[in-house]
Amino acid sequence: MSEHFVREIEIKNFKCFQDFKAEGFGRVNLIGGKNNVGKTAFMEACYLSQASSPTKLYTKLLEIDTHRDVINNLLFLPKNREEAFRKLVRKYTKLSISLNIEAEEPNNPEHKYPIGLVEIKENSQKGNVHIYTKYDMRHQGDQESMHYSYSDLVMRLDFNIKNARYQFSKNFISSYSNSNRELETIIGDSKLNDNKYETLNKHLLEVFNVTSIDIIKNKPMIKSDGKYKELSQLGQGIKTFINIIASILLLKDDFIFIDEIENGIHYTNLDKLWEIILTISKEANVQVFATTHSKECIESYARVAKKLEDEEITFIELGRNKENKLDSTVMDSEMFQRFIALGNEVRGW
Repeated sequence: MSEHFVREIEIKNFKCFQDFKAEGFGRVNLIGGKNNVGKTAFMEACYLSQASSPTKLYTKLLEIDTHRDVINNLLFLPKNREEAFRKLVRKYTKLSISLNIEAEEPNNPEHKYPIGLVEIKENSQKGNVHIYTKYDMRHQGDQESMHYSYSDLVMRLDFNIKNARYQFSKNFISSYSNSNRELETIIGDSKLNDNKYETLNKHLLEVFNVTSIDIIKNKPMIKSDGKYKELSQLGQGIKTFINIIASILLLKDDFIFIDEIENGIHYTNLDKLWEIILTISKEANVQVFATTHSKECIESYARVAKKLEDEEITFIELGRNKENKLDSTVMDSEMFQRFIALGNEVRGW
């Protein structure tokens, strides 16, 4: 496995996670569990840990904590914007998230190195907030530790959002479908690299009989059965395939987090989806984290991994223990395949 892959995560005071720790992740990791057990919050915590500055951290918090329509409205309503920022700052003043890899220290093999770390602490006596962020892909990343008064932080965030176009992340695919404009950007970026573009076309042809994706008058057009269609004319299934495949190809040597991966995918296409993900994530050296509610999706994941003899996978079950605290069971490939073969319930405990 690649040295940048996450081996351990620690989450404190984020949504339903009070003091949570899990370890033993693989290249591809599928997360299951009952409704409202924290699957999406787990993914969001991973995403937040990539923030390399306080401003980027709170921009990410806005992305996952607020519906996009609300964000757009905040751009034009100064009073509401300031109030929203203040609430967001206070809501997460005890947040601590750390994604850890194994550090390259021969004399200390047990040492864990935080590849992504965010901490927010409130100093009530001084009336300010202390923010520490670090995102380090190869032990040389950005890090920043600063004290902000609330008014100063609001001003910085206000300036940042008003003067920068809202950016979506290729690293995080939410359960809400990406807009046609975002997919156009992803396809356009893929088009810049012939090999990635050919790989995208190849897989779409295998599943949806799409002959090619071409850029016509600066817009991606899908050619199928000899006719071109705009993205807005496509179903959710093919859009999800495009989003996942293109994002992994563009995120070489990186991470991707996919919430409710089965959304819009017919169960008959799940095997093909997992075959593509397991294959291209290995080629692109991308670590994948995905959540699902679907038994068919979990069984498909196991079936395809066994077929491809891919042992760099895990299945993570989230649930509550006897003390009603969130806990996890991380199964490696061998344990997971045995668990599935015995016919055990795989959708949470």
